[in-house]
Amino acid sequence: MATKSVTVERRVAASPGPVWEVLTDLRDMPRILSGVERVDVLTEGAFGVGTRWRETRRMMGKEATEEMTVTEAVPPDRYVTVAESHGMRYVSEIALRPDGEGATTVRMTFSATPAAGSRTGFLAKLLSGLGAKAVSRALAKDLDDVAASVERRH
Repeated sequence: MATKSVTVERRVAASPGPVWEVLTDLRDMPRILSGVERVDVLTEGAFGVGTRWRETRRMMGKEATEEMTVTEAVPPDRYVTVAESHGMRYVSEIALRPDGEGATTVRMTFSATPAAGSRTGFLAKLLSGLGAKAVSRALAKDLDDVAASVERRH
């Protein structure tokens, strides 16, 4: 199976700085994102390259916990996380782009690639066929939740 990816975008009524703050507030993530049940932060210090956490979500009736590692971070423009689980490599990119006065467009891209000789993982199966729509809806809901949190705060 080749790499499968899903991308969603949303305009948020706040500048990139406040949006970045909400997106990188790992300890508050279960209150910000309705799809996240729990987050266990595994590293100390400010959010950046090397930051790690375990994120537990419920998707399509199944609970899934993945350990995420930040591999790239350019505040407040973008960050990339990687998770490797069950023979799969999952990459998430969040990019922020100023969009007029006091607004930001946030783009989330999620991709899955199987390791050589591995079985297809649960999330990768989600990305094929109808599952890609479910992943797209989940990402769009995350962006709606982020927008609501940022717009409430600012």
